[in-house]
Amino acid sequence: MRHVVVMAGTGTVGLMAVFLVDFLNLFYISRLGNSHYTAAIGFANAIGFLQMGICIGMSIGAVVITARLIGSGQPERAKKMVTSFIIFTTFLMIIIGLLVAIFNREILYLLGARGAVLNQASHFVMIVSPFLFLIALGMVLSGLLRAVGDAKRSMNVTIIGAFIAGILDPIFILVFNLGLEGAAISTICSRLGVALLGFYSLKRYELIEQPHWDDIFSDSFKVLKISFPAILTNLATPVGGLFVIHTMSNFNSDAISGQTAIDRMIPVAFAFVFALTGSVGPIISQNFGAGLRERMQETLVVSLKLVCLCVFCAWGIFYIGQDLFVKMFALKAEGEALMRLFCNWVIINNLFLGMLFVSNTAFNNLGYPLLATFFNWGRATLGTIPFVIYGASYGPQGVLIGQSLGVVPFGIMAVCCTFYLMKTIRMDKPI
Repeated sequence: MRHVVVMAGTGTVGLMAVFLVDFLNLFYISRLGNSHYTAAIGFANAIGFLQMGICIGMSIGAVVITARLIGSGQPERAKKMVTSFIIFTTFLMIIIGLLVAIFNREILYLLGARGAVLNQASHFVMIVSPFLFLIALGMVLSGLLRAVGDAKRSMNVTIIGAFIAGILDPIFILVFNLGLEGAAISTICSRLGVALLGFYSLKRYELIEQPHWDDIFSDSFKVLKISFPAILTNLATPVGGLFVIHTMSNFNSDAISGQTAIDRMIPVAFAFVFALTGSVGPIISQNFGAGLRERMQETLVVSLKLVCLCVFCAWGIFYIGQDLFVKMFALKAEGEALMRLFCNWVIINNLFLGMLFVSNTAFNNLGYPLLATFFNWGRATLGTIPFVIYGASYGPQGVLIGQSLGVVPFGIMAVCCTFYLMKTIRMDKPI
């Protein structure tokens, strides 16, 4: 319990800092009092969340391989693979970022953005997307620090991004009156800070060496065998979110603003749950490499207990503070109704979402990433689309309720499958 809490606690602060950048952007943009701006940042962040899913998947592969090799006493092999994968990640993310920037208007139009909202969102994505590789590097480097057990420095790497955004957002958005352009510039600066501090912090562990150029693709392919299914798994959540924001676009800017505010608050409010899934991964992986089955099972049980504690604490806080949250984002009409519904009842669905995420982490670290992909995509498709379509007939609140109900069966099934896997898995699987 102590090990999990320490790793997840420091990871919470770090991960909260990553999501706090988007949260601060939305908060200061909402101070301008224009629902079109708020809706535009919602559409832009939907694309950003999709890109972040790829970054998280890449970092998962690096963390799993590094922790498992260290746990099995192969640090030199870990160093070689880490170096190759960092180079591969940089080039891949540059390509993805540029492609999204080039085709951003087409993507935003498919999501339902129109008119002034489309123009504003497009301008934001055009500026930010080419620098996707910076946050990808920052997340991989932060994950590697967790893999070697340095939770504090891993936390500091991501904190610097929120610190920079917290300083620059009000200056660029409110003082210089740059609006969404100011938020974009602040985001780029925060990502640069995360990447630079990540390299500096990892330097002491000598996990990066002179690259073996001939082995970059072969080394990266071994990591990608874990990263690619993890990417598919992590893309499921933002893809489901894209369908929700597209459905909300059928109503009005107030509804989109309310959904955007909720989407930005969830990662910050439940940063502990998300950090828990990232932090227990190295613990499970190292114990798997060391052949300690009971320690793996104990880690899973502790994680589920902490998920329950976090969700019920957050429920109480949101129920009490709902008036504050409505005023914080200047929500009106449908947007206010959505926020109050979330704070009163819908927030509890994060219990099952946490169960699903913890299970996915176990699947990835035990060498069964396709199970994580199956459960996450099942939730994003069968657990989202029919529920949201039916809920939409009752208005924006029906969409929110439908989205929350679909996760319940998949969270329960994933946990049951994880317990069975830990009980039956071979402990001598090759890396």
